[in-house]
Order: sequence, then structure tokens, then C-alpha cells
Amino acid sequence: MKKRIKLLLTLLIVSLLFVTNLTYTNAYAKEEYLYLGGFTCGFNLKTRGATVVGITDVLTDDGVVSPSKCAGLEIGDIILSINGKVINGVSDLTIALNDFDGGFIITEILRKDGKKLLDVYPEKDVNGKYRIGVLLREDLQGLGTVTYIDEEGNFGALGHPVADLNGKNYDVLSGDVYESSIIGVNKAKRGKAGELKGMFIGEKPIGKITINQNCGLFGKFTNFSKLEKDKISISTASVGKAKILSTINGQTREEYDIEIVKTDYKKGNNKNLVLKITDKDLLNKTGGILQGMSGSPIIQNGKLVGAVTHVFLNDSSRGYGISIFNMLSK
Repeated sequence: MKKRIKLLLTLLIVSLLFVTNLTYTNAYAKEEYLYLGGFTCGFNLKTRGATVVGITDVLTDDGVVSPSKCAGLEIGDIILSINGKVINGVSDLTIALNDFDGGFIITEILRKDGKKLLDVYPEKDVNGKYRIGVLLREDLQGLGTVTYIDEEGNFGALGHPVADLNGKNYDVLSGDVYESSIIGVNKAKRGKAGELKGMFIGEKPIGKITINQNCGLFGKFTNFSKLEKDKISISTASVGKAKILSTINGQTREEYDIEIVKTDYKKGNNKNLVLKITDKDLLNKTGGILQGMSGSPIIQNGKLVGAVTHVFLNDSSRGYGISIFNMLSK
């Protein structure tokens, strides 16, 4: 009887493992092959709202005042609307103030602790224009590495979201992708992340951004035929030797040796892998993982298993990576 119970328990455990693995594999069967990225792109993102990057004074006929400061606006606040009108940039704010005829404006903002309503009293400057005294940022620009592209030109990049200083994901309305070239490197130092320095190439975008979420930045290339196509199958990563494909000079992709020292497959997480750079050439040139390398494909046993996502500030030779399956589960 005991042997029978033991056999049944063994069969039950094996069955559960098999069903779990079968479900996990089938969910991504349509993505069995992808094209390798490893090249950097310039991303220009249009976000919801307009971020306050500076509080300024307004020069009026009666002296200098700061309506925004008096109302309690802070750097980092995102202005969402004024008197119910959506604000997604400087032009929207200008139009709203042109329609202003005195009194105060009800300003909806997004702050770390949630949405708030502030009463802001615009003041006329010496030119007769109403101002509230803010400097706004309406677009985000930066460099990142593309991880993969599929047959239709859809791509995944970064392996982590584009977020603000408080760690909150930016609500991206749209965005453009541009070719880029790396023109320099700020080497990583203990306690300070390094970065790739690059430039956008060309006036016309080569793709569009559609999604910004925890597992990466996603979109579609509009002229994918011009990009290199290295077809590769995908797999689960395991502890051991691997490589990353990155661009740290110009537009030339290179493979570098790494070691995967730990795996932790939590769904939706972008820190599934703990990585260590072992390539001496890369360490000499960069000091380790740099900002801009996020999204660099991780290749193990000739298969795409994930992407670089984060660096450890106390040891830039180490960092995190995301499983390719989590990137594809967006």
C-alpha cells in the first residue's frame, strides 16, 4: 500500500511538472524563431502630460512673481490638464493660457503620491501674455538596445520600462525610432553607472513605439528590410557560460563573454537572471554594463535566452537580465 501511494505521488508530481512546462512552451510556440538585435537605436517618446522640469519667475509690470511656486507646483510634477483640457505639451499649455480671462486655473497634476488638483493664478508678463512660470518637458529622448525583431518587424528593446525618477513607468502615447551610432563611452565606476554616448542618425524615423511596460519598450520597424537579419531560436537560460551581443562603438555589433550565475523565473519580472561580465576586452573598454546596453541580447548555446536589463552600482561587472519569454509575454 505504501509503495502504491508513493508511486501515485511520484506520478502526480511528474504530471504537474509536465503540464506546467507544456503550457509555458505552447504559449510561445509562435515565437520559436526571432531575429537578433544587439544594435542601438534612438528613441523619441511622446508621453501623456507635460513634466515640470523647472519653476521660473514671471516678470510683470508690478514686479517678479512665481504663480507655479505659490500654487505648490514642484519639479517632477506632470501636468495632466488645465480646467479640464488635456495638456500633453507646451503648445497645449499656451492655448489654455490664451483662453484664460482672469482668476485661477484648476490644474490637475500627477505626483509620486497620486493625482492632485491645484489652483494656479496666472500672471500677465510685461508683454501682456499670461504665464504660470514653468519649464516643461514634453518628449523623452534616449538610446537603448534592440533585443529582437520578428517576421513582421515588431521589436522588443531595453527589457525594462522607461520610468521617471520615482520609478513610475511613463505613460507613452507614441514614439519614433531612429538609427543611431555610438560615439563614446563613459566608463562605469564603483557606485556610479557608466553610459554609452550616441547620436541619432537621419531625419526620418525607422519605426514606431507602441508599448512601454515592465518588460521593455516595444514597437514596429517600418523599414525592417534594411536591418540585418540573424535568425535564432529561443530557449530558457540556465546557469553557466553565455554571451551578450552589444554595440559600444559606431554601429558594429560584437559578442562578449558573460556568465549567468543565477536564474529566477518569476512571470512579469525583468530580473530573472543574475549576470557577470567575464570578457576582459569589454571590461577594459566599459568597466562593465553601461546605460544604453539595456536590451543587449543574451545568447546561450546558440539560442536567444534573454536580455541585459540592469547594472549593480557597487559592481558594474554584474547586473540583471530578463528572460526572453517574459519579454514576449507583454
